[in-house]
Amino acid sequence: MIPKNTICIWYDGAALEAAQFYAKTFPDSAVGAIHRAPGDYPAGKQGDVLTVDFTVVGIPCIGLNGGPEMKHSEAFSFQIATEDQAETDRLWNAIVGTGGKESVCGWCKDKWGISWQITPRVLTEAFTGTDRAAAKRAFEAMMQMGKIDVAAIEAARRG
Repeated sequence: MIPKNTICIWYDGAALEAAQFYAKTFPDSAVGAIHRAPGDYPAGKQGDVLTVDFTVVGIPCIGLNGGPEMKHSEAFSFQIATEDQAETDRLWNAIVGTGGKESVCGWCKDKWGISWQITPRVLTEAFTGTDRAAAKRAFEAMMQMGKIDVAAIEAARRG
């Protein structure tokens, strides 16, 4: 069944490679159907991979090999909630260590330019908790980080 809402992500010929990377990196992720172009199009030829159905942590997506015209920005990102430092490190390192780029406050980009927020649950809990002083301390600690340091967030939260 075709989902009612699907995230369509534009790639420059690497939709299948990206989908395969996401499927092996993130839990509850998989590559589905691969659709080939029925005719030539501006970014490819008949028979080339045109779209790839995939899921990222249960979210249905379509990768479209649309060519080099469209570029990604931080205006769209996947926010992945992690349980602990080990999971945070594993996902961050998978993205950054395969040609991606580090950013700040838990953000990074994969080698295709897609932005990811690798966000430990403890950070979200600190921001949304009732102790506003703890939230401020955790926020200030996060503002100094690239990859989120769970122990530092927990320490800031405690004061």
